Amino acid sequence: PAGSHVIGVDNSAAMVSRCQHNMARDHSQASYEIRQQDLQDTPIENASMVILNFTLQFIADQERPSILANIAAGMRPGGVLLLAEKVCFDDPAEQQLQVDLYHDFKRYQGYSDLEIAQKRAALENVLIPNTLEQHRQRLLDAGFSRVETCMQCFNFCALLAFK
Repeated sequence: PAGSHVIGVDNSAAMVSRCQHNMARDHSQASYEIRQQDLQDTPIENASMVILNFTLQFIADQERPSILANIAAGMRPGGVLLLAEKVCFDDPAEQQLQVDLYHDFKRYQGYSDLEIAQKRAALENVLIPNTLEQHRQRLLDAGFSRVETCMQCFNFCALLAFK
């Protein structure tokens, strides 16, 4: 909306370039800037909304609490964080069911078993998911007052954390 200022951050030059291309086609009246930098180096100030879209899962687990605390500290009262992440489950049977359902979905979308296996191998030990409860507790510990699930599909989830 008019009067909004959007700041996009990614540490990948390719993603920043793609975002700049997409934003150039945007016809809204919001101002924006796109930065190539690490999330850990990004100051959050006076933010009404912050979106972390499949980001924390690629950051070392021990760094996640301070990142979320920094975000919470830089948000306006009443602000909201939208956190979307791949999640894991404590129950091994549920974990396997969710993975199997997701792989079936990928096959239905035209991915081969080889492509699914290659993607899984590429992300192993790089993408480190947490449980929903770990995310909820970490957000509350960071200074958010309430955390609600707004979407879950297989082992992917989006949470709203209110300041």
